[in-house]
Amino acid sequence: MNGQSRTDVYVGLEVDVVLKQDQRSGRLTRGIVEEILTNSSFHPHGIKVRLESGEVGRVQNIATKQ
Repeated sequence: MNGQSRTDVYVGLEVDVVLKQDQRSGRLTRGIVEEILTNSSFHPHGIKVRLESGEVGRVQNIATKQ
């Protein structure tokens, strides 16, 4: 899954995000969703989330589906 739909992303989910400073390189950071920051139901660049580590980025891949 690609993380563009808000219905696929929820708190506690393990995801790969691209951080703002990594957008050019495309480097992904893995973490657990702490908070969903995007209000719309769909975003073409990925739903913006805050990870438990405090980092903020857009979901590129969903690592686990529970």
